[in-house]
Amino acid sequence: MTTTTVQNQTKSSTTTPVKPQKNYGKIVLTLHNCLLPESTFKETPSQSDGLDIETETDLRILGCEMIQTAGILLKLPQVAMATGQMYLQRFYYSKSFVRYPMETTAMGSIYLASKVEEKPCRIRDVINVFHHIKQVRAQKTISPLIVDQNYIELKNQVIKAERRILKELGFCVHVKHPHKLIVVYLQLLQYEKNKQLMQMAWNYMNDALRTDVFMRFPPETIACACIYLTARKIGLPLPNSPHWFLLFKVSEEDIRMVCSKILELYKRSKVNPEELESRVESLRKIYQANKHIQAQKDRESKIEEKKTDSPTASTSKDSKRDSKKDKSPKTPPLSSKYHSSHKKRERRSRSPYDRKREYSSSSKRHKSRSRDREDRSRERRPDDKRSRVSSRKYDDYDRSKTRDRDEKRKH
Repeated sequence: MTTTTVQNQTKSSTTTPVKPQKNYGKIVLTLHNCLLPESTFKETPSQSDGLDIETETDLRILGCEMIQTAGILLKLPQVAMATGQMYLQRFYYSKSFVRYPMETTAMGSIYLASKVEEKPCRIRDVINVFHHIKQVRAQKTISPLIVDQNYIELKNQVIKAERRILKELGFCVHVKHPHKLIVVYLQLLQYEKNKQLMQMAWNYMNDALRTDVFMRFPPETIACACIYLTARKIGLPLPNSPHWFLLFKVSEEDIRMVCSKILELYKRSKVNPEELESRVESLRKIYQANKHIQAQKDRESKIEEKKTDSPTASTSKDSKRDSKKDKSPKTPPLSSKYHSSHKKRERRSRSPYDRKREYSSSSKRHKSRSRDREDRSRERRPDDKRSRVSSRKYDDYDRSKTRDRDEKRKH
């Protein structure tokens, strides 16, 4: 039996050729795509444009604070505010603060997050809220935003910022938050009735949104780190043998790294937005000047290339023209009347209304002409022979009358 199967297999392999398999590209969208590699944290696009690390972190913190405050004023859920802050953080790991203003991107991120979390708000409300936050922060008299050309331009910028965020995120806008995980883990540890533990862990997690923790670690690690930090702060003992976080497949090293990142946030001094804006504005001017110089150099290089290519091309064209002149016989020049009669008429641009009117008038003319033709044909084609005879008699009578008149005039 085995020999026969082997022979059949060899025959089938010889007779039917094997088709080569096509290799298709695979796109896998998972929650792990939200985590960025370590190489992106070493040198961000803002740092490559000349912005130092401290200023960049301050701008990130300021943007997240503005999104949080705007979300509270817009009465959005905490999940929408957290989503907006994560969009802002991710966006500026692929783009620079120097090239794209932080405030407009913050507006676009919270506007997009409100749609994703199914609590949409209007762009007008978002712009008004950010305008109010700026007035309160600068301690100015609160005045409403005037709807003028500047408002329309700002609205268009927010829409463009939303599209830009979607493009940079690859339209993968789903975010898994550790809010629910904290509640589930405390229920498993039988500490769900401890309100202080739950509230403080929740607060630590909201503060962690201003750091780069959500771009480095999965949400399970962040939830365990918030519970761990809160238990250490309160002095609450947690299961030790074995460690409780091993149940959720989280290592102690990652928990300590997340805790250190959160605690570093509280050691930082208060952010001064005016200083940050002045630093970014100075770098933006330098960037624009360099961009202008580079564009000018590119133009000059293109002109030089054209000049180098032009002599050879012109000589070849001249030689072709000379050869054509030699071959073709000489013809006398045409008169001025010929040129004036053969001038091209300039086409006047006509509106669709004029075209419609011309078409309707031409169609009416055509109809009237067709009716006249039909009437004439009916007149020319009488039905009976009697009508033909009568018409001939009438014609003879007319001719005789005209002859008599002519004769009288002669006499």
